[in-house]
Amino acid sequence: MERDEPLFEISTDKVDTEIPAPAAGTLSEVLVEEGKTVGINTVVARIEEGDGAAPGPAAAKPAEARPAPPKEAAPPPEPPAQETIQPKPAPQLEEAPAREAAGPLSPLVRKMAREHNIDLSRVKGTGAGGRITKQDLEAYVAQPAAPPAPPAPAAREAPAVTPLEAPPATRPAAAKTRIEPLSTMRQRIAEHMVLSRRTSAHVTTVHRVDMTSVARARSRHKETFQANYGISLTWLPFIARAAVIALRQFPLLNASLDGNNIIYHNEINIGIAVALENGLIVPVIRAADEKNVLGLQRAIADLATRARARQLKPDEVQGGTFSITNFGSFGSLMGAPIINQPQVAIMGVGTVDKTPVVVDDAIGIRSICHLSLSFDHRLIDGALADQFMTKVKQILEGWSEEIL
Repeated sequence: MERDEPLFEISTDKVDTEIPAPAAGTLSEVLVEEGKTVGINTVVARIEEGDGAAPGPAAAKPAEARPAPPKEAAPPPEPPAQETIQPKPAPQLEEAPAREAAGPLSPLVRKMAREHNIDLSRVKGTGAGGRITKQDLEAYVAQPAAPPAPPAPAAREAPAVTPLEAPPATRPAAAKTRIEPLSTMRQRIAEHMVLSRRTSAHVTTVHRVDMTSVARARSRHKETFQANYGISLTWLPFIARAAVIALRQFPLLNASLDGNNIIYHNEINIGIAVALENGLIVPVIRAADEKNVLGLQRAIADLATRARARQLKPDEVQGGTFSITNFGSFGSLMGAPIINQPQVAIMGVGTVDKTPVVVDDAIGIRSICHLSLSFDHRLIDGALADQFMTKVKQILEGWSEEIL
């Protein structure tokens, strides 16, 4: 294998990521079985440097496996004949070409292939160098199975066979369902959501916010922002900026509970929910109160891009003190998000729509957004939550801060 070639995949309670080979060589020893849980800094495998490290032991094993006929070892044609006759090596002969065609396989891919009884030679890899990824297997499993063709001899046997083959026609009902195990990420999300519901007393408040001032500022700088930094200027950094200013005024929403103790966090670390193809992840913007709109937008774009490319480090999804989830990007008006433990509040951002509203006893068209706040009623009362949201609303509706 080459240096930086994907060696295996790890799944933590926060993130799934591929681990590259630290050096070129041959994987000589695997110390931890697939699916096992190990501690940090555990040695899981050993790599021998050099090209001829693994072929030697691999070639020695077949010779040691046949010590019975030592006298027949002299004629070289004899061992190949024994290998072709033995029925057990057949699966290995079929598996080897499949793995060569698919490229190096991660432990997770091999595990999924065994669980679903998938012939890897039939799966087209979309990873680097044609490597088969977890997404390739999920797409392959999702394909409807082709109905088996009825055997020709069975149709000729006798008329009595047709009524016997008629009952299997009821089996298509079973084909309408598909059983698929939860991914590691989906299991962790399920555990965290249930835990949060059991832990926190969830209450949600919703405020309607006039984003017209923000819309004007965004419209003035959108093209310059794209030209200078290569990323779009969205609504989210404005809302995140208003949230961190309000958190400084109401620090209890940036705190957490530890039994009967309140932990006040001096730093404001904002978690931004990022939707993935198979789940959700919340990378963290550290010291978010020290960033302006430009810094927040660049941090959001960077974390979202690396999250979807599965390039986040475990410490980049830890240490959040307050979270924001933007379901408005998918057209949702409002929602009641679940608190990301051990935090005590999470803000939900709805879509921004131009809406006719009453302005000074007249009808006007304004850019309206609904912001929701789910908070832990064990620590935060409704009055404090609404004061916090009112502060956020005032900042956004009277936006005057420079962007660039």
